[in-house]
Amino acid sequence: MKTIIVPIDFSDHSEYALKTASFIAKKQDAQILAVHMLDIQSDHFNESSSYIQEKTAFLLQLAKKRFHAFLKKDYLKDLKVTPLVKHFKVFSEINDLAKEENADLIIMGSHGASGLKELFIGSNTEKVIRFSEIPVMVIKKDLKDFDFENVVYATDFSLESIDAYVRIKSITEGFKGKIHVVYVNTPYENFKTTPEMEKMAADFFGIADGNIENLKSTTFVSDRSVEKGILSFSNSVGADLIAMSTHARKGLSHFFKGSLSEDVANHASLPILTVKI
Repeated sequence: MKTIIVPIDFSDHSEYALKTASFIAKKQDAQILAVHMLDIQSDHFNESSSYIQEKTAFLLQLAKKRFHAFLKKDYLKDLKVTPLVKHFKVFSEINDLAKEENADLIIMGSHGASGLKELFIGSNTEKVIRFSEIPVMVIKKDLKDFDFENVVYATDFSLESIDAYVRIKSITEGFKGKIHVVYVNTPYENFKTTPEMEKMAADFFGIADGNIENLKSTTFVSDRSVEKGILSFSNSVGADLIAMSTHARKGLSHFFKGSLSEDVANHASLPILTVKI
């Protein structure tokens, strides 16, 4: 891992993400790109172009000044941290930046969302998860321990998620933690018998790992929803991190089918690592 992107809005939650990024960067000799998205609204038709330019220049200088103060942290010493101010209006553009900079990971803070706000608006974190082509780690609180010793990897054992599983393994191996693989069996249309679950897992690991050794350490749990099963299992093993693959659904597909990774990222207090399928 060489480059980590951290979106900064100068809030406590973005500092939580920055702290986590500093820990990972030190462990893996990576640099940090701290990005502030300067939202310049261009829909004010009664404002002249010269006024908008002056306003943009003023806000840009203000952001740079705040950045300078925000990045004066002891935990950032001896790290390469590059502050960037971008004229982003939508969080999907972070993905473009990630490709330009050949970044390996995005780490961002989030307080989640709930109720009508979650349904109709969603959080900025959800938008990044939905559009990002590189792994995204979501930090919900100020972590006291950055050693991700117990990582829960939640999977449906679909063959299309194998590449995401391999990427997650690569990232978590850098933490030197133990991966707890979990499959959640629900009582409705996706119900599987024990032999069916074991066969799915064996086929998955046979292709992904070249062996089925991880089948021994895989846990099959039953719950009323996949999300509840993941959170309950994570609590039972004392997880430090939940890792998942995501289809990153957009538009009407996302509205009607939802996104499990976004739901877990919204509702879990643990850090979440998502990788797009």
